Amino acid sequence: MGKARSTPLLFQSKLVCFSLLYLFTSLFLALYTSLSQTKCLFRSSPFDPIQAPLFSYPSTYGEHKYAIPTHRTSCSSPVYFSEYWMVLKEIQNLCKNSSWSPSVLRYLQGKAETFAGNLSTQARIPYFVHYNESTEIPCGFLKKFPISDSDRTAMENCKGVVVVSAIFNDHDKIRQPRGLGSETLDNVCFFLFIDDVTLKGLDYHRLIPRKSQNFKIGAWRVVKVLSKKLYENPAMNGVIPKYLVHRLFPNSKFSIWIDAKLQLVVDPLLLIHSLVVSDNADMAISKHPYYVHTMEEAMATARWQKWSDVDGLKRQMETYCENGLLPWTPSKLPYPSDVPDSALILRKHGLRSNLFSCLLFNELEAFNPRDQLAFAYVRDLMSPRLKINMFEVEVFEQIVVEYRHNIKREGGDSGSQMGSKAPKTQKTKRASPDLLYVNGSCCSKCQKYLLEMWGEER
Repeated sequence: MGKARSTPLLFQSKLVCFSLLYLFTSLFLALYTSLSQTKCLFRSSPFDPIQAPLFSYPSTYGEHKYAIPTHRTSCSSPVYFSEYWMVLKEIQNLCKNSSWSPSVLRYLQGKAETFAGNLSTQARIPYFVHYNESTEIPCGFLKKFPISDSDRTAMENCKGVVVVSAIFNDHDKIRQPRGLGSETLDNVCFFLFIDDVTLKGLDYHRLIPRKSQNFKIGAWRVVKVLSKKLYENPAMNGVIPKYLVHRLFPNSKFSIWIDAKLQLVVDPLLLIHSLVVSDNADMAISKHPYYVHTMEEAMATARWQKWSDVDGLKRQMETYCENGLLPWTPSKLPYPSDVPDSALILRKHGLRSNLFSCLLFNELEAFNPRDQLAFAYVRDLMSPRLKINMFEVEVFEQIVVEYRHNIKREGGDSGSQMGSKAPKTQKTKRASPDLLYVNGSCCSKCQKYLLEMWGEER
């Protein structure tokens, strides 16, 4: 008879066995999370994402420098996304639906010195109520938008979903979207508008050949806009594609505007489906993380010098108060706030969203490009009413990564070191009297607004 095999002494203790199992499991999970892009345990993707980088930048460009940290964990999602292939098919069917015409407004034609015609307040107000289809709405492009014919044709041929961004005055970096589904680039257009100053920066880093007519950087088709025929203020130039997207892309059914300081990290088809289609909304936009009332944003704009002409801010707010702007109260529900974070806007192109965009653009040209100041004024006064999905800040942090703008060095250099001088920043003009007082007496047009906002109205 052979000798019976004895179990090694190491494995005779259950405690030792469990300890070894725990050790190897911990090592495996640590290795998995360190190699995983999401840093999450067993978080599966609802689709087959594109994992390879869409574009390889030179090390000098620094497209991922100065990310703004967030305390939210990326492993738990505050928004539900449906299965990718189901979403893709549903949006394809919506975009092919011939009975749905995204352009249902008639636009005012003509020629003017500015894109919106610089209409007076009394000239703009009648267009807020729109029920007569024959009425022509002023909606920009009373002055020709200076882009090439080939870019214009490409924009008109985008017939489904378009993602739009812009960089003027070399203010930001070009960042590639992440988390795209394997069929997304064939079903979504990506367009980025730039001016001459930004073009010089891209040429300095050898990202595009300056002499070429058609530029493409990763997912983005880059559209050059001639600076000489634009507004003097680069921020105002940015709101042209931001709020006239339905006119620049007349055949698109859905659009996503994303500020160049943001990087999209969720597939745009999933975003449109979850935040617009499923909610049957005309528009989806994030609530502001701190402010609820328009006047709070106006005061912060003046205090932090986000706009140089503080007297102009005062005139704008008094104009809005005089014509019906009220502070937010529960009576405004289902609108949960008067102040959005407008860095990301998702739209279904149709009468209400197009009308809102036209009216808002007119206000921006009349006063300043700080679109959060005109947002509630246009939304509350326009008719028909706009259906907006104002989602929580946690959703915003889940679907984008935010970066700081380019650091401006002395001489107008924005970190590209190419030696081109950007327009000088104007010094802030202080407002003369307080918003609540005029010539020492309490008779400001915003007195009622402020007292109600502060809860002091009797």
